[in-house]
Amino acid sequence: MIKNIFILLATVLFISCQDNKTKSHETENQKEENQTENKIKTEKEAENFSEESTEIKKIKQEELIPFLEEYGKENPQTKALIKTEFGEIELQLFEDTPLHRANFIYMANLGYFNTTYFYRVEKNFVIQAGNSDNDITAKMRKSIGSFLIPKEFKDQYKNKYGTLAAAKYSKQNVSKASSPYEFYIVMDKEGAPHLDQEHTVFGKVVKGMEVAEKIAQAKTENNSYWPVQNIEIEVEILE
Repeated sequence: MIKNIFILLATVLFISCQDNKTKSHETENQKEENQTENKIKTEKEAENFSEESTEIKKIKQEELIPFLEEYGKENPQTKALIKTEFGEIELQLFEDTPLHRANFIYMANLGYFNTTYFYRVEKNFVIQAGNSDNDITAKMRKSIGSFLIPKEFKDQYKNKYGTLAAAKYSKQNVSKASSPYEFYIVMDKEGAPHLDQEHTVFGKVVKGMEVAEKIAQAKTENNSYWPVQNIEIEVEILE
């Protein structure tokens, strides 16, 4: 009798393990299928996108500041949401970095960020988004324009854990101006003070750092910070 009970329990345990493996396999398959579907979608969007067919205004460097100042007045929001497969990250955008705030809202409202990924993941340092290998991302950049945002350094804003800051091109960038397209969130709990006065901090995470931590744990390609599985984002401006 005891032997029969043991066999029954072992059989149930085996079936349970097999069931968990099947579910895990199905989850991975579903993720791959979703990414394939999204890739097909972005490829179709890229095919349909052209500078002639879009209402995007190409911005020249000399027009940038008055454009962002006016856009900031028309769009006074200070809250944004980054949506990912891992969950949502809520951001507060600082009012006293007005050019960066307005630019972030502008890019979000254009839908530019929705074509991009968290493409750089460095555990215990930063997670960085705003770029991808999608054709539509490159086409949108070309349509929007090639310009840099003047730095807006503030002594009170440091590269602390959970801060939002603008990436920049280090090559021949003595003015420390920001890329309008890419941003990062600091993941080092000790902060990243070596980035202070180098990158403009223009916001912070107010909710969802546990989601950011999950992203920071993502497996990356060999000798690269690019995640093995693309971490797509969708950015929504709240209020």
